[in-house]
Amino acid sequence: LADAMFFWQQDQKQPLESFNTALDKVVFQAKLGTVAEKTKRVAALSQSIAEQLGANIEYVNRSVILSKCDLMTDMVGEFASLQGVIGKRYAQLAGEAEEVALAIDEQYMPRGASDDTATTSTGQVISISDKIDTLVGIFAIGQKPTGEKDPYALRRASLGVLRTIIERQLDLDLKQLIAMSAELFSDKVDASKVEQDVFDYIIERLRAYYLDRGILADVFDAVSALAPSRPLDFDKRIKAVTVFRGLAEAESLAAANKRVGNILKKSATNSVSTINEGLFIEEAEKNLFDVLNTLSETVEPLFVSGDYETALSQLSSLRDPVDAFFDSVMVMADDDAVKNNRIALLHTMNQLFLRAADLSRLHQS
Repeated sequence: LADAMFFWQQDQKQPLESFNTALDKVVFQAKLGTVAEKTKRVAALSQSIAEQLGANIEYVNRSVILSKCDLMTDMVGEFASLQGVIGKRYAQLAGEAEEVALAIDEQYMPRGASDDTATTSTGQVISISDKIDTLVGIFAIGQKPTGEKDPYALRRASLGVLRTIIERQLDLDLKQLIAMSAELFSDKVDASKVEQDVFDYIIERLRAYYLDRGILADVFDAVSALAPSRPLDFDKRIKAVTVFRGLAEAESLAAANKRVGNILKKSATNSVSTINEGLFIEEAEKNLFDVLNTLSETVEPLFVSGDYETALSQLSSLRDPVDAFFDSVMVMADDDAVKNNRIALLHTMNQLFLRAADLSRLHQS
């Protein structure tokens, strides 16, 4: 404790920001440059995210400048686990805005699976930026985790990004963030080639996140099949499909979607989208067409607004007309025009469900 008090007093003899100059000599990663260079990249990415979220740009810029300063203090030099915590305390003592001080600590959140995500918008922005920068950089130099080896804690970083975006309800596009980060590495390494790999890696962590929370694997598969790039939107779909899966109509419609998917795969005309009402012969196909038309108008605004739960609930009313269609209509009719028209009808229905998820991936109980 006497040592700690000594370090505390020594560190106070100079402004927190003055420790920044020493970061030019601290290597973050040999191929990716110094901690000072990393901080510049994080600053650029943070500014862009802050603009998207309407966060306080001044706070964000100030927090990034101070974010790694405490790494060079005597206190953190002796007690490494205090990184961020000491930066916050020194910033508070120096009279920095409270949100700026908190963000210096919150950049490392969540530190573990049970830890909270950053509470301030400034902290959330920097936490996401810092982790994305590490992920993209380490992937770009070919050091992505293998098996049990994860020296840069990229699994934890991925989960941290996802949890912060979802739990703090931030409408951010993960692919866009990764692309912006990759661009910032252009003077060091070509990171553009790993953008998809980084995205896939982070989304795979999302599977574990949901399974840990009791979401069924087939629900995750149904949503991830569409590869939504906004984690918050992904989360809305997961919740909607989970509710849908519990409906009485779900099993029948999941089976129908699987059947439709198989028909469209085998058919070379699955791109046909124009439906000719004059070619309808059976009452069931006319009825399905009418119901689809009415439903499309109702659910389209719901999909646009991201209300997938209500949209899927509305689409559940398709069960009876779809069952009737398959009971009485031969899709692969001898007449090509009639056959293609029926395939176009199924294609239209399939596209409607695919606005939310690939329900053909749901397992029948």
